[in-house]
Amino acid sequence: MTIRKEFDQGLAELDDLIVDMGKRVEVALGDAMKALQKLDTAEAKRIIAEDTQLNRLEEHIFDIGSRLIATQQPVAKDLRRILVAFKIASDLERMGDLSVDVAKVVLRLDGQTLIKPLIDLPRMGEICQAMIYESIQSFVQENVDLAYKMAKDDDLVDALYSQIIRELFALMMEQPQTIAQANQLSFVGRYIERIADHATNIGESVVYLVTGTRPDLNS
Repeated sequence: MTIRKEFDQGLAELDDLIVDMGKRVEVALGDAMKALQKLDTAEAKRIIAEDTQLNRLEEHIFDIGSRLIATQQPVAKDLRRILVAFKIASDLERMGDLSVDVAKVVLRLDGQTLIKPLIDLPRMGEICQAMIYESIQSFVQENVDLAYKMAKDDDLVDALYSQIIRELFALMMEQPQTIAQANQLSFVGRYIERIADHATNIGESVVYLVTGTRPDLNS
């Protein structure tokens, strides 16, 4: 096997692992939001337990990338691709942690009834799920236009988050007995907003991979 062929196979394995992580995070977020809507504690516990799989995938990505750097001594774009894979894996692992944080809110609300129908929070979650998928596709395809789309989607998530906070604050003022749960729901909004930020980070990494310059898409 030629050195280049071996290196290309290593890069392809990194791509596959990144795609796998992305799918798992996308599913974890969706499942966590469904668990919240139903206050399904059994589902929340399952999501929390499965988070270790993401940690193992991140470690595998670092192991493969480190081996490629040590044995192949890549330069220029080849090196950037490995470094970007490291950064994306880190962002995805953090997204997984934030999805677990949503699941933990479900456990804290065990035995309660939701103080209001959840409309905007699930909408935020849906946008973020699409962002996760598209950010990974932008990496695999080296699609800069798709990477830049993350900034626009992040603005939508930020707007929904601001609206949710305003509504929850008004509810707490009118009905003080809702304060505890409203605070927990505001935490969920913050977790999802942070997931969108990490998806935007992936977009920045893709632009860096393709152009060699990292933009600020989170501004």
